[in-house]
Amino acid sequence: MRPFTYTRPAEPARAWTELGPDAMYIAGGTNLVDLMKCGVATPTGLVDIGRLPLTDLTPDPAGDTIRIGALVPNSDLAAHPVVRERLPVLSEALLAGASPQLRNLATLGGNLLQRTRCGYFRDPTMPCNRRDPGSGCAALDGDHRGHAVLGTSEHCIATHPSDLAVALLALEARVSIDGPNGPRVEPIEAFHLPPGDTPHRETTLTHGELITGVEVPTTALGAHSHYLKVRERAAFAFAMCSAAVALEVREGIVRDARIALGGVATTPWRARSAEAALIGAPPSSAAFAHAGDAAAEGAVPRRDNAYKVELIRRVVARALNTLAAPSTPEVPSTPEGDPA
Repeated sequence: MRPFTYTRPAEPARAWTELGPDAMYIAGGTNLVDLMKCGVATPTGLVDIGRLPLTDLTPDPAGDTIRIGALVPNSDLAAHPVVRERLPVLSEALLAGASPQLRNLATLGGNLLQRTRCGYFRDPTMPCNRRDPGSGCAALDGDHRGHAVLGTSEHCIATHPSDLAVALLALEARVSIDGPNGPRVEPIEAFHLPPGDTPHRETTLTHGELITGVEVPTTALGAHSHYLKVRERAAFAFAMCSAAVALEVREGIVRDARIALGGVATTPWRARSAEAALIGAPPSSAAFAHAGDAAAEGAVPRRDNAYKVELIRRVVARALNTLAAPSTPEVPSTPEGDPA
């Protein structure tokens, strides 16, 4: 048992002034508490931000965005009528992850900051550059069947676990951040960092900064969207591959497209080459298969995870086919999946 201090500020400015050099923020705690239990996270203090006024869930009066506070529970976000109607991919992604109990507790901000579920990262006795920079990556030659094939480096091949972040990436959300140096807004595509040679730096947040909310465009593209998640079992399983897709089709031609992948990359992954392959083409199974091929370009498989390359192709094609056939939609499931 390691002793630590605990404070619970009531306003954001107090949060970062109370955060010591080795302290951490905690909200729902569905990820951090687990990491503390297994010895991966060892903060000397916890600053509980659960009382901060970051629970707004407000559509913009102009009708083109929705503002989501960082402390909005995942269950509330998934059930919000504007989200269900205008951003179905977001609701579907949330319902594909975690159990109802965890969704009631987990928050938007905490979901975006989830740490990888790589077994070597979560085992302090094993080398892991993400947990202990310079110690090595045991997954390279070890058990890497569930690891990434996109965005990897020789220092880390761990996947990012969030379903929500994949949907927000497809929707081109913007992350609002505040901290000692003042507020800033960042596109979610830039927020999560690829491992490169610094895998311990997972986001652009600096010490003391916290996510205050996310702003999501509510466009016609987002209203025609879908999330598909493939996993090994229906309960408490993270994605082996997932796809968040959105299409704008006019006059029989794909005018715009968004495709983001989860479970196959070190960060939520924007498949821009797949989007480019669709734009200007008629929506068809052949075009969707071509987009799936493009989504897998650049993949670097290893000994045991090469199956993910073909999985990317099939999941992207299936998600697009489902989205393009509204008369026979795939019914979103609400299984008890990954903790968020």
